Amino acid sequence: MTLGVLLWACPARAAETLANEDCLSCHTEVDEKAFAASAHGSENCVSCHSDVKSLEHPEELAPVDCASCHESEAMAIAGSVHGKVQAGGGVSVSCKDCHGSHEVLSPASPASRMHRFNVAKTCSSCHEDIGAQYLRSVHGKAMLAGKFEAPVCTDCHGEHGIRSHLDPKSRVHATQLSEKVCAQCHAAERITSKFGMSADRIRTYFDSYHGLAGRAGSASVANCASCHGAHDILPSSDPASSVHKTNLVKTCGECHPGASERLTEGTIHLAPSPDKDRKIYYLTVFYIAFIVLVVGSMLAHNLLDLRRKVKEHYEQRHAQSHHARFNTNERVQHLVLAVTFSLLAYSGFALKFPDAWWAWPIVGLDPTHEWRGRIHRWAALLFTALCVYHVGYILLTPRGRGQLRSMLPRVRDARDLVQMVRHNLGHPVRRPRLARYTYVEKLEYWALAWGTVIMVVTGTVLVFENISLRYLPKWLIDAATVVHYYEAILATLAILIWHLYFTVFDPEHYPMNWSMKHGRTHEERTDEEPPPPDKSPRA
Repeated sequence: MTLGVLLWACPARAAETLANEDCLSCHTEVDEKAFAASAHGSENCVSCHSDVKSLEHPEELAPVDCASCHESEAMAIAGSVHGKVQAGGGVSVSCKDCHGSHEVLSPASPASRMHRFNVAKTCSSCHEDIGAQYLRSVHGKAMLAGKFEAPVCTDCHGEHGIRSHLDPKSRVHATQLSEKVCAQCHAAERITSKFGMSADRIRTYFDSYHGLAGRAGSASVANCASCHGAHDILPSSDPASSVHKTNLVKTCGECHPGASERLTEGTIHLAPSPDKDRKIYYLTVFYIAFIVLVVGSMLAHNLLDLRRKVKEHYEQRHAQSHHARFNTNERVQHLVLAVTFSLLAYSGFALKFPDAWWAWPIVGLDPTHEWRGRIHRWAALLFTALCVYHVGYILLTPRGRGQLRSMLPRVRDARDLVQMVRHNLGHPVRRPRLARYTYVEKLEYWALAWGTVIMVVTGTVLVFENISLRYLPKWLIDAATVVHYYEAILATLAILIWHLYFTVFDPEHYPMNWSMKHGRTHEERTDEEPPPPDKSPRA
């Protein structure tokens, strides 16, 4: 009944003076007790129905009438997936579909349609299939068991501002889901400790390639729902679960076609410990200890060297004459090596630490995460090609073979190292007369050769992940990931601490050793046979 009809029926009364009893005398379908007990029980009927033309058309009831009191909620609905359907002329839900009409109750009331334990039932009135999936899931079963912390529809999707999962601003969009939704429970100590859940699931996901790429903005990389499902999440022990051991190949095969049964020979959420993932744990411990030992030794050596040289005030060079050391070919190789190594280190660490300030130029300008990967792979390809060329150069050319002979380790190098350390410590021993290529350069050269083999092999395993997943056990791929990461740290620290010291900060060379620029050196170290001279006029 419209207000006009009501006023016609009650001509002696103005709308603002109408009492609820006047309305209820005709509208007997309204449960007076339910309305009186509702959140609006103290309101006047006219407050909501003053402009309604027909109660049979929900689009005229919401959000027009509710917005007069619930303005912020109405604005949220207007921008939601439900509001957009309604704005486009489609039939969508109205406020009363979720909250009820005359019997609206506070969500805190167990009888409310929006109480935590009733939300799934309310949403299922429209989303029947999804509601059934949810009730079968581990979350739905926990809710039915009365676990107040069990997530319900509104915990993941929101309440009034629900957006499509395809909307980048949605909480359940591929780039937001893991961090904004799943992490709210699975990274909360209060919940994980109360229910005995693993507390490291979110951390280990974000430490993986999937998590790192997702945080960098990739919408195509796997998120939590990609593996575990969205509404039909089941524990991994359930044979029907998408992450049960018997279903892993199929699940991973959605993105990695050809993945084999060997994929199950390792854990998914990698969290190495002495009791779990032992191979990866001890490999990690080894590399951390190895890095500390190697880099610590380098740092100690260089600090001693710097202290001694500064103390002796090396201000003059040993000789003013210049001797040819590197030809054009060798200097170009060094330039390519420097550029590709820098690109590999920067693009690789930008994946691991996307939130770091120095990663912004490549991560902030590349929301799809594609260019970072391309730069890393092309730099790796060029780096590998350079290595192949260099091996051919030192084995197949007279000049290269001569340089290789000069770089071979000798007993003298060990004696020089010991004598140099003793000299820097202040022992009464003379500073050793070093060979044409010193133990410093030989250590760096052979460490580079060793590290190159490791990085190329492990990088190949990771780049061709589909082939690797087909033929290799999961633990071996995890091992390649660990070795690739820690070897990158070792190589980068060695360059910063060892190489830059002797080419830049060494007082004998400061501000720069320019031998790689013009191919000449001022030092005369001659008790070794030099490599054959380069026949090029620019050598």
